[in-house]
Amino acid sequence: MSETELWLLIVYWMGISSLLLFGLMGLDKYKARRKQLRVPEKTLFSTALLGGAVGGILGMIVFRHKTRHAKFQVGFPLFVVAQVVLVYFVYSTS
Repeated sequence: MSETELWLLIVYWMGISSLLLFGLMGLDKYKARRKQLRVPEKTLFSTALLGGAVGGILGMIVFRHKTRHAKFQVGFPLFVVAQVVLVYFVYSTS
């Protein structure tokens, strides 16, 4: 796999994961307002950890959801930093 292909794979993966988490945040907010069964926090954090943290932060801002929960306020940004470091490491060693 070439360096360009690896870079594109990482970008696509993180983009799709971010879109997924953004959608999950919107869905969870929708369900919260209607007192319906919610998206588990474990699912939100797993998706963030697997590359969707940027989408989670955007979802928090756009939907005003989970903004009072410290674990989301701290966790999602920490995942973004970790993902940037990981991408930098992969990119710099290839």
